[in-house]
Formats: sequence, C-alpha cells, structure tokens
Amino acid sequence: MAIATTMRPLVSLALPEKGAARLATQLFLAIVGTLLLTVSAKTKVVLGPVDISMQTLAVFLIAAAFGLRLGVATLLLYMAEGAMGFPVFQGTPEKGLGIAYMLGSTGGYLAGFVVMAAIVGWAADRGWDRNPVKLLGVMLVAEAIMMAMGFAWLAQLIGPEKSWQFGVMPFVVGDLIKVALAASLVPAVWSLLPKRG
Repeated sequence: MAIATTMRPLVSLALPEKGAARLATQLFLAIVGTLLLTVSAKTKVVLGPVDISMQTLAVFLIAAAFGLRLGVATLLLYMAEGAMGFPVFQGTPEKGLGIAYMLGSTGGYLAGFVVMAAIVGWAADRGWDRNPVKLLGVMLVAEAIMMAMGFAWLAQLIGPEKSWQFGVMPFVVGDLIKVALAASLVPAVWSLLPKRG
C-alpha cells in the first residue's frame, strides 16, 4: 500500500476515490488550473531586456501537482479556451485571438507547454516530485524540449538566427529561475505533509 501512495501526485490527496464526485473534482481542478495559467500568462516580471511571464512556472506546478492525465487535460482545456477566442494567452487580445494567435509566433511554445506538462506529470506519477534533484532534472529536460519546439516553430516564421536571438536567449535566465523555483516548491510541500503508509 505504501508503494501505491508514493506513486501518486499531490492532487490525489484531495480527490475522492471514485465516481461522480471524483470526476467533478477533477473538472473543477482543471478549470482552476486554466485560470491560474491565464493569470500567470498576464503576470510579467521585468528581467533584463524582456518581460518574463510566470506561465512556465504555472505549467510546471500544475503538472507536478496534478500528474500526467489531469495535468495534460488542464493544458488541453486551456488551449481549447484560447482556440475559442478567450483572451487567455500572454499577448491576447492585443495581438489577436483564437487559432490565428495560436498559429503565430508563440505557437511552438504553446504546443511545448502541453509536452512539458506531459513530461513533468509523468515524473510526478512516479514519485519524482518528492525529490528536488530528480524533479529539477525532469523539469530541465521538459524546459529544453519546450524551448526547442518554440524555436523550431519561430524559425519557420522569422528564420533561425532571429528565432534564437529573440525567441530563446532573452528567456534562458528567467526560465532557469522558474525551473529551480518549481523544483524546490513541490518537494517542499510534500515534506510538510504527514507521512503516509
């Protein structure tokens, strides 16, 4: 029984075991997650030449707390909200709405968020979210993949040199700080909880 407990993400502690109550709670958490993603997208911290949003941090925390299935479902619901024209992304509504915005310069990063959530959620389902070193390693991999997807998409639009200059380099330091913060916060929460099993 102790093994099963250590293989579940944080959110499992708040979920009913089964039935309609479990589904309703998961739906509620997914909606709350999309609200957190929206607020984090609009929250900017000035760090150097660019404004850094808190969205990457929110994706990491949601994925680590929710696990693979609910984490990815939350990100997909968020993308669906954006596709329907809700102003949930960082540059909306100023730079457009809906599918047109999603196919613009940030398209690769948005898709990368879903992949990032899948990687970190998968690790959380295996108990890696209790260990800051393991979680940091997984989050660095997820971050690198997300940035690579964003770079590749942007390179198709403005070329690889400009994509690297404007779409990757200005964000490296800020994103590394967010990775370190997320990789510290989730295991810290686990350490405060009473031991089970």
